[in-house]
Amino acid sequence: MKNILIVGAGYSGSVIGRILAEHGLKITIIDKRNHIGGNAFDYTDDLGIRVHKYGPHLFHTSNQKVVDFLSQFTEWTPYLHKVKALLKDGRFATLPVNAESANMVGKENVIDIFVRPYSEKMWGMKLEDISTDIINRVPIREDLNELYFPNDHFQNLPTHGYTKMFENILNHPKISISLNTQFEKNMEKDFDYIFNSMPIDEYYEYLYGELPYRSLKFHIQQIPMPKILPVCQVNFTHEGKFTRVSEWKNLPNHGTNNFNTTVTFEEPCDYKDNNHERFYPVKDSNGKNREIYNKYAQLEHPKMTFIGRLGLYAYLDMDQCVNSALKTAEQFLTKHKIPKNS
Repeated sequence: MKNILIVGAGYSGSVIGRILAEHGLKITIIDKRNHIGGNAFDYTDDLGIRVHKYGPHLFHTSNQKVVDFLSQFTEWTPYLHKVKALLKDGRFATLPVNAESANMVGKENVIDIFVRPYSEKMWGMKLEDISTDIINRVPIREDLNELYFPNDHFQNLPTHGYTKMFENILNHPKISISLNTQFEKNMEKDFDYIFNSMPIDEYYEYLYGELPYRSLKFHIQQIPMPKILPVCQVNFTHEGKFTRVSEWKNLPNHGTNNFNTTVTFEEPCDYKDNNHERFYPVKDSNGKNREIYNKYAQLEHPKMTFIGRLGLYAYLDMDQCVNSALKTAEQFLTKHKIPKNS
């Protein structure tokens, strides 16, 4: 094992690539997009404001191993994420729903105001058909907590941005990167092994059918006001097409502008309606989609491991992606008995 291809320059591919490069393997990373960092990619716009191109990425974890790995490549700035819901009368209520938010709308209305409209737009199905695992990611609380991730010990943002962190991860003499490059099966013959973050059903040419995904259209607007929102992220409770809006300068180290602000509105849709940009695997309540994925996962490929949200058909947070990639790299090195700096 000397020559490795990694498809995708997001968390999964970048972390695996870095670890294997440190063990002396030659790493080629390709990505069909024109940038590294996957969905965590950020950039500075012409107003001097840092924008997360694919929606807000707020790093939070209680996994010290993940923190230790990433801390090699970035400094951190503390940030405790708070989210508000905009009610139809213009008031802001705290999310996750706490005792104060419930009292504002009446406890009997919490689901129909805070949960149903957002979830049904996001997932394109009735609330009753969505897996409870998805709904319970943000549980309703009975206290006055205002934090969106109240239980995670580590809540920080990369001080110089996610893109800079990825640049540091990928800065290794054994790693080469080709952007704007689509994976093709004839590439396989040129490599000893492949880690592939492309959709697993697409790779196998939809042998068992297509796996559904939800996507997001991002509507970025510059507004000639110094600030418009009380927090970075505000969710909508109406039945309109947008689910939420993010105001980027409300995050630390995301730029200053005394006259203008940049916001992003998110519009969920089927991935086929958004240039096949797949963001979220659909976890249905009856588990049908997972059954289809399992059929693909059982197909053995002698020189390929599928990774990431699309390869594993799993709704993974950033820290979960890193943790999975660390384990995948460790298992590969152990299996092939590759010592460090070989």
